[in-house]
Amino acid sequence: MIKADIIILDFGSQYTQLIARRLREEEVYCEIMPYSESIENILAKSPKGLIFSGGPASVYDRDSFEVNREIYNLNLPILGICYGMQRIAVDFGGEVMRATKHEYGKSELSFYANIDSPLFEGCDIGSIAWMSHGDRVEKLPNGFEPIAFTENSPYAGIANREKNIYALQFHPEVKHSEEGYLMLRNFAKRISGVKDKWNMGHFSKEQIALIRSKVGYGKVLSALSGGVDSSVVTALLYEAIGTQLVPVFVDNGLLREGEREAVEHTFKNILKVPLVVVDGRKRFLDALKNITEPEQKRKIIGRVFIELFDEEAKKHSDLKFLAQGTLYPDVIESVSVKGPSKTIKSHHNVGGLPEKMNLKLIEPLRELFKDEVRILGIELGLPEALVYRQPFPGPGLAIRILGEVNEESLHLVRRADAILLEEIKSAGYYKKLWQSFAVLLNVKSVGVQGDNRTYENTVAIRAVESSDGMTATFAHLPHDLLERISRRIINEIDGINRVVYDISSKPPATIEWE
Repeated sequence: MIKADIIILDFGSQYTQLIARRLREEEVYCEIMPYSESIENILAKSPKGLIFSGGPASVYDRDSFEVNREIYNLNLPILGICYGMQRIAVDFGGEVMRATKHEYGKSELSFYANIDSPLFEGCDIGSIAWMSHGDRVEKLPNGFEPIAFTENSPYAGIANREKNIYALQFHPEVKHSEEGYLMLRNFAKRISGVKDKWNMGHFSKEQIALIRSKVGYGKVLSALSGGVDSSVVTALLYEAIGTQLVPVFVDNGLLREGEREAVEHTFKNILKVPLVVVDGRKRFLDALKNITEPEQKRKIIGRVFIELFDEEAKKHSDLKFLAQGTLYPDVIESVSVKGPSKTIKSHHNVGGLPEKMNLKLIEPLRELFKDEVRILGIELGLPEALVYRQPFPGPGLAIRILGEVNEESLHLVRRADAILLEEIKSAGYYKKLWQSFAVLLNVKSVGVQGDNRTYENTVAIRAVESSDGMTATFAHLPHDLLERISRRIINEIDGINRVVYDISSKPPATIEWE
């Protein structure tokens, strides 16, 4: 088990994962756990400090989240953020009231002149802090003192130095809080005493040791898609256990143009990793026939993948594990603070394995964000062209086709996607974008080509900017580039006569259409 210097207890905030990201950027290793995590599991990680996240509820709601009071007896430094602050205040006998004037957005932060708090070391008076709350602390508990304020919040920051507990009404983790990163750094390094710097070199060595310990003399089946995540997993496992790894690439017929050839060349010829290639194109398309509902598509694709891997597993003796490229955002979106969350979408790497497949799951990247995976890939010596590929979903083009998946639809979206990527790369935008791809809407519209009236398909272009896929904004691509992409798609692909550009961000939309 990897130790975590800081444990973040999640009370349901949309910003919880940002706390982890900011700390990791400061080379502090941290992990997120539900607020209800057992004391035993928290202590097993040997944390040096705890952070209570924000949350959407009021501390006085009937079903509000309450922390195990024993946590205050662990003698660990604690930082409460927004709801976390209100939770601490109430737990120690203070009062929280509905604010007469809500604070949402930017506020200027000031510090009480007679108090020198280590939490604000290096921070300037008047820096911007991002507020997002309806309740606020009205009466401080005994032993607590105010350390910061804004125009509408006399207790924007409070502290109990004897117990080493600090709390902030605002969100230091969001970029709008100009010096929030300093406050998180100060909590981790000055208050909690985290000294070891954590980076991908450390992570790689720790994971290699853990993999060797867990696998022993058994073999591991690696589910390789050719994308960044599964490629890094495969490289990490090969580094750890060598020929005990059985890397399997399944051609599901839902890949981008030239994908299979590129994967085989990279792993067989460049990385010299033995690769088993399974042709499952007919199997997947037969299973998807007449299926139009997105979640059903994902589940069918996941099921067929597992069936194929199960069949491959039976060809190898001593095979005991299946490796997947599950990332932290997959885990966060699939599990909430109260257990199973309302599903945004089923992740192909989350949810476990059917009982009939007698393999244990190994997910060495499940604590990492996407940008961290790329850094790890470089650390492992993978080619930059592979490491900095844009994300591609496990279900592939099936979720970029609205409606039924068939050969004709796949041909249209595959060619449109290839043209889009050619133009994006040519214009120098590929590395600037998180993802860029084409979506076949299976919506026909009237058009005119030459002297003929047409009634053909519409393609949507999606291009977004993001750092980890948790949030995203649509890219402001130049109009001449969009025009070039549209012209080529319509002129070069029979069956498409209209191209539209998706200008929605995440949230409220997701990055993928299905």
